[in-house]
Amino acid sequence: MLSIIKNYKIALCVITLLSTLSCSKKEKKHYDIVISNINLVEIENGNITTKTVFINNGKIIKITLLDSVDTYRAKNKVDGTNKYLLPGFWDNHIHLRGGDSLVEENRNLLPLFIANGITTVRDAGGDLTLEILKWRKEISDNTLVGPTIYTSGPKLDGSNATWAGSLPIESSEDITKALDSLEKIPSDFVKIYDSRISRENYLEILKQASARGIISSGHMPFTVELNEAVNSGIGAIEHLYYVLKGCSSQESEITQAIIRKELSFWDAMDDLIISYNDSIAQQTFKDLKKANTYVVPTLHIGDILSYLDEVDHSNDPYLKIIGKGIIKTYEGRIKRALTASDESKKSRKELNTFFKGLTKSLQDADVKLLAGSDSGAFNSYTYSGISLHKELEAMVSAGLTPLEAIQTSAYHGSHYLKKNEVSGTIKIGKVSDLVILNSNPIQNIKNTKDIYKVIKGNKVYDPKNM
Repeated sequence: MLSIIKNYKIALCVITLLSTLSCSKKEKKHYDIVISNINLVEIENGNITTKTVFINNGKIIKITLLDSVDTYRAKNKVDGTNKYLLPGFWDNHIHLRGGDSLVEENRNLLPLFIANGITTVRDAGGDLTLEILKWRKEISDNTLVGPTIYTSGPKLDGSNATWAGSLPIESSEDITKALDSLEKIPSDFVKIYDSRISRENYLEILKQASARGIISSGHMPFTVELNEAVNSGIGAIEHLYYVLKGCSSQESEITQAIIRKELSFWDAMDDLIISYNDSIAQQTFKDLKKANTYVVPTLHIGDILSYLDEVDHSNDPYLKIIGKGIIKTYEGRIKRALTASDESKKSRKELNTFFKGLTKSLQDADVKLLAGSDSGAFNSYTYSGISLHKELEAMVSAGLTPLEAIQTSAYHGSHYLKKNEVSGTIKIGKVSDLVILNSNPIQNIKNTKDIYKVIKGNKVYDPKNM
């Protein structure tokens, strides 16, 4: 009898042990992606620590110091040893546009962003809104390779606007209808252009958008003074012409001359540079900072357009990738650059140089900058994807540190669009839009182009195979 009991106890222990081992095996956690032993770059402060990052269902769900492979299984494991992990880059100013004939060529641009580590773009207005909405869904459904697209939808401008697809604004009622239509899309922000918009309607758009809680951005008609736009609630100023205007001791006089049609936009530039006043500029910067108004310098396209008369782009490798229809749209700016007077060419270059100093001054004053390439149809040789890296390099050339330049991409971009709770940094619970670099971008900004892998949601991409 004792023998039977003893054998029973032994059997029970064996069963318990096997059950424990079985449960232990079952408890091994499964992850979609694990990035092990990687140098995680905290772009908010530049700190770098070695971590292992766990991803499920397109989100970061765990970050640990060590990689214990015996505790998990991964569908896709990436060895991050001696590599650097950053949030996927944001290009905060692109254009998807060109009408029906360029729909497919625009669609074909989208994988170029991913290949360049850009997981999010801000489309600053065009005439392909319905197509963009389709592409957004396809990207979300993993049937199209491309970045998250935040779009303004159609631009707002006056009647007979420069850009096709713009919504014509001639009255307060037009503004209300336009904002209603943008909210129905729904657009992610409102973009205002300055080719035909009146002073009164421009300011009214900003006030109505602000009252509705709609994020705004735009050019600024020179019939408006910068402080008026800021006080009316503009969220982001696209390009530096308008900031320059607000730094002039002659802004009011130049504004009135524009209103009286005695001075044109481009003719005003020399006067604005001459009348630049550092004391006024510093107050302008304080006002921008206080209002939390972002500025998009777009330095790289400035370099391209200012030197079209000197630089031969005919052998640019990207011309073999970009569609012929988009390349055809480059001709307008090229022709204008080549036929401009020598004085105009000289002034354009001087303005471009001045803007680099202005960018550094804005950074020093803690005005929030956004890295935007302005890539897209009609913007000559400003290629989708790679131009964002050129913009970061241009910012460093202007005097920003590599970290400061990198912060103008995903970190500032996510804050501007109020997406910082879900994106922009590498934190538990945020989306797994990430880029893995072979070398440290904090040491050299050109290392942002040294891409090893790109992670978009649950997908891992190798740029070499795209």
